[in-house]
Amino acid sequence: MTDQQRQSRIITRGDAEGEVLVCAEGISFWGGVDPDTGRIIDVHHPNHGDSVAGKILMMPTSRGSCSGSGVLLELSLNGHAPAAFVFAEREEILTLGALVSDQIFGLPIPTLALSRDDYDRLAKCRHATLRAGHLIAGNDAGTIRPDLPEAGSDELRLTELDKARLDDAEGPAMRMAMEILCRMAAADGADHLIDVTRGHIDGCILAHSANLIFAEKMADLGARVSIPTTINAISVDRENWPAQNVPEDFGTRASRLADAYVKMGAKPVFTCAPYLLDNPPAQGEVIGWSESNAVIFANTVLGARTPKHPDYLDLFIAMTGRAPASGVYSEDGRRPRVIIDVAAPEAGVDDVFWPLLGWLAGQRAPDHIPLIAGVEHLDPSQDDLKALCAAFGTTSGAPMLHIAGHTPEAHLEPVSDAARRRISLDDFRAAWTELNQGERGIDLVAIGSPHASLAETRKILALLDGRSCAAGTRAIVTIGRDTLRTARAEGLADALASAGVRLLPDLCWCSIVEPVFPPDTRGVITNSGKYAHYAHGLSGRHARLASLAECVEAAVTGRAPEAPPAWLRAS
Repeated sequence: MTDQQRQSRIITRGDAEGEVLVCAEGISFWGGVDPDTGRIIDVHHPNHGDSVAGKILMMPTSRGSCSGSGVLLELSLNGHAPAAFVFAEREEILTLGALVSDQIFGLPIPTLALSRDDYDRLAKCRHATLRAGHLIAGNDAGTIRPDLPEAGSDELRLTELDKARLDDAEGPAMRMAMEILCRMAAADGADHLIDVTRGHIDGCILAHSANLIFAEKMADLGARVSIPTTINAISVDRENWPAQNVPEDFGTRASRLADAYVKMGAKPVFTCAPYLLDNPPAQGEVIGWSESNAVIFANTVLGARTPKHPDYLDLFIAMTGRAPASGVYSEDGRRPRVIIDVAAPEAGVDDVFWPLLGWLAGQRAPDHIPLIAGVEHLDPSQDDLKALCAAFGTTSGAPMLHIAGHTPEAHLEPVSDAARRRISLDDFRAAWTELNQGERGIDLVAIGSPHASLAETRKILALLDGRSCAAGTRAIVTIGRDTLRTARAEGLADALASAGVRLLPDLCWCSIVEPVFPPDTRGVITNSGKYAHYAHGLSGRHARLASLAECVEAAVTGRAPEAPPAWLRAS
């Protein structure tokens, strides 16, 4: 069923009344909405500065980070959540946050999925009321009262074990997990649950109190994972934060959050790039991951299968070993719905080309899987594809993309009505300008969003070529603890430390806060399109986006490049 054919329905129950706020583009609540106030802080979003608090919030679907569900729960707990959500297309991240708020904390946030006709009519209204399952809104053209049945899970085909868990056979935590999984399956249009082989937990960053409240509540209820499960980057260097001037209260709470998931059985790898670990998922393997870049890389580059599961649903999937059988779990769900023709230079591109391409591709395909054509002649490394996938996840809600000539399922036939879009060299120039709003004087070089690979770590040392960071310029590389262990064994860590480059495990740039993020920082440069996009919302500083070589030069000189790379200056 296409989004155009969907019937209007209620996904999560509740009453609401408020002003209608229409967003033409989806919002990543993580890095895009202030969890304390509900104000939109994504400077790249058309509604920047608006508040979602108390609004009937309309958007086609969400986008960006899986952690948006946690931000929504925080807003619900502190009284600044939207009064209700209205979507026109498939949406999981905020829907899941609304379900957790309702089912586990008793704070309903009504969530509606409207047909395109009903959505477009409501978008013209200034105020709406939802009472007892009835939506009433009006404008000068009259009143709309769409029929809103509830999306139910009664018709799901469940196993005997699924049914037993719903009947409390394994305790209240498992029952809650199964109930919410079934509600999400019904919302997605799935008719059964599917077995998954491994999980990855994302909701372990202490960006707000809700993540800690949720994790400790589930741990206290006896929640335990039933499949091999890894854990994402956290908010502190787990072993060393007391020596890093991290406030004791924050460090203790961040550690408690990590410990709660470890208590529930997650493996303490603390990395946002679990595909860099030994034994990554195989092509065709059915997994249950969260964390947007990890999901996109797993689907796109490895050919594994996982939707972009929201935070908290990732725990429920890890507990049950089950997930709604929808989306990219099926081959049809992985087919391209958009074809993007790229006017790529014939040669001479550097590694900043790939995050720029990912960021632009996400804008061209904000809610559908695209096929990128026109870069077959280029030779991206795994790190280039990692950067592309991460940047794509900041501007698109899709869980994967295909790249002709480079990814394992790029042969899949696009749907018959696939849209066709284009990325020109001028588009690359505009994107470079948009992601280079920071100051040219650089006092912080930020590498590792997602976590740096061993190959990137070796390359940084080679690019330094015996030089050291300039006085007053700090270079920090966030890295998984397994990669750091190898870097230490090879002598890389000591050599980089001697040059003034700090390798920091367990946390990443999306979770670093002051004082580990140097408080006096003004100018930031990064090779990550993901961090260049989110930097201002997370740190209050605009960043500059550059190649890894240019980032190393900035570390040595304290200055960002004056001009775009040569391939962007070509006519």
